[in-house]
Amino acid sequence: METVMLARRSLGALLLAASTATLASAQPGADPLPSWREGPRRQAILDFLRATTTEGSADFVPPSERLATFDNDGTLWVEQPLYTQFVFALERVRALAPQHPEWVSREPFRSVLDNDHAALARSGERGLAEIVAATHAGMSPDEFRAIVTDWLGHAQHPRFRRPYTELVYQPMLEVLALFRARGFRTAIVSGGTVEFMRPWTERIYGVPPEAVVGTTFQMRFENGRLLRLPQIDLVDDGPGKPVGISRFLGRMPQAAFGNSDGDYEMLQYVTGAPGRRLGMIVHHDDAEREYAYDRDSHIGRLVRGLDDAAQRGWHLISMKQDWTRVFPGG
Repeated sequence: METVMLARRSLGALLLAASTATLASAQPGADPLPSWREGPRRQAILDFLRATTTEGSADFVPPSERLATFDNDGTLWVEQPLYTQFVFALERVRALAPQHPEWVSREPFRSVLDNDHAALARSGERGLAEIVAATHAGMSPDEFRAIVTDWLGHAQHPRFRRPYTELVYQPMLEVLALFRARGFRTAIVSGGTVEFMRPWTERIYGVPPEAVVGTTFQMRFENGRLLRLPQIDLVDDGPGKPVGISRFLGRMPQAAFGNSDGDYEMLQYVTGAPGRRLGMIVHHDDAEREYAYDRDSHIGRLVRGLDDAAQRGWHLISMKQDWTRVFPGG
């Protein structure tokens, strides 16, 4: 009961922060981005919204066509030291291990059960895909949603000792609220699976399930029941992100926010289209309040984005210089 009450209080605080940002952005004269320092990145957001939402402007976008896309891991919430969904998948391996005695001698499951992080890292993307497929399939979307919701209710980040859903970026909550206040539809385009994100994105970000694009599994309907299969249908990362945007959102966005080279193609796709565009990259350069990483990181690696941002007109958001705070409540 205590865990449930803590989770409810945490959620309430987060929703209050998000609603405060929404009200601030809607009130004339109020600061629409209170957690952003004055500077070129903050101004770029305001200038873009002014140009695209002012009738008579050469860059005006009709409300029905306004769309902004946001990566999730590392753009809207913390992704170090491991992607949150990867942490969830590893814990699912341990929970399901008694039902799979063969995992004791089969990689990459053996490395998970032995806590051999080095061997697990050597398994690469193939190992990660196998773990996700084995722990996320064989059940209905509703059953999986219940498991995710329960896990997020008690799981805590190893460094910050707070629920993962509290470790969202307050400045980005304000951006989401401001874009919506200006008539934009906001959507998440992430490498995480849609079933992992959809149970909570509306409560935390204000982004409904139908506006969440992510990696998808094949499904089959049999005996009156929808089942997730272990075969991946779309990897919504890198070049898969423009595919996901076109397939599931059906409209070209005018703005895109990312943080790693996994977002490069999304930024390229969005900002390369005609008309006024905005591309922004959250650069993690604040080891004190969060983490500092880019080129050499095993999570959220950023090389091409750093090298090409200036020539492509993308804005590098400095977490250290541009944000007065990182997380809600601090």
